[in-house]
Amino acid sequence: MPALVYGMILFAVPEATSIPEQVKDRVFYLIILSTLLIPMISIIGLRLMGTVKSLHMPEVKDRIIPFLITCIYFFLTTYFLYQKSDLDPILWQGMAVILTAVVVLTLVTFVWKMSAHMTGVGGLMALVLVLARNFSNFQPLYPLILVLVLSGAIATSRLYLNAHKPLEVYAGFASGFLVCWYGFSWIWS
Repeated sequence: MPALVYGMILFAVPEATSIPEQVKDRVFYLIILSTLLIPMISIIGLRLMGTVKSLHMPEVKDRIIPFLITCIYFFLTTYFLYQKSDLDPILWQGMAVILTAVVVLTLVTFVWKMSAHMTGVGGLMALVLVLARNFSNFQPLYPLILVLVLSGAIATSRLYLNAHKPLEVYAGFASGFLVCWYGFSWIWS
């Protein structure tokens, strides 16, 4: 989801950030590497070592270590972007909002199994709505439809696979939406 968020910020709404065009691709690839590829490889490594029993992480206890590792990578990415003071602060602030959503998810995971997938898509929905509210030349219709369809498909698949109960799906979406709504609203206030 961070790649989709940064894709929206960097490419769909260019006026949302002051990043020069020639740097946007590099920032986008950094986000993909540090928030998708490296955490995914780390979690697969944990699975191969036997630390994580299944990549599906059906039990609450199976999710704690992978989520903590994800928090560490997201924190390091946020800190790296913060250290690049010559870049637009929106880059690290946006990553801090995403990190906050993941930290909330991780803290909840210590006691309950909330949907991580829905937390991410809820955050993406919030971003689309905040961008629509703050940037008049952003046309939100197609991104909004895309996120609605994506939300429905993810929620349906999580329920169909018995990976979550309905309340876990709703709570994940709501927590991601609320954290990102308030966070991204603060960024562009």
